[in-house]
Amino acid sequence: MLNNIKKNNKGFTIIEVMIVLAIAGLIILIVLLAVPALQRNGRNTSIKNDASAVAAGISEYASNNDGTPITYASGSGTSAFVGVSANDANKVTIKLQGSTTLNANTSAATPGSTVLTAGVITVYVKHTCAGVSNTRASAVWYSIEQTGASKNACIDA
Repeated sequence: MLNNIKKNNKGFTIIEVMIVLAIAGLIILIVLLAVPALQRNGRNTSIKNDASAVAAGISEYASNNDGTPITYASGSGTSAFVGVSANDANKVTIKLQGSTTLNANTSAATPGSTVLTAGVITVYVKHTCAGVSNTRASAVWYSIEQTGASKNACIDA
């Protein structure tokens, strides 16, 4: 008579459910750990591209104006410009990718001596990336985000 009782094997065992939940939890953990790194890499790429555009704008200004170096750089958001003053008729307009801020530093401060704020590009007028004073040079400094800290990077223009 015991042989006539049919077992109903519909559904999952508790072990199968626990294994599926553990695998799903591992996948979610991996995704949550990867997202901040992907966002940081995107921001770093954006600021590098903006810094390259600023360096190109500085070179373009010099070539369009018989080698005259810039003394002024300003802008934020999606637009910036470089030239010799805010009212320079020959200034070069630069398109930025996002919330980048562009500043010029004309002081004798050593370029890159302090870590810059993320999203800020500072042009050290009359300096090279190595900090050497040069009346025809400009150094474009920006900050790169890293795990736990940030560091400065530079492009000579």
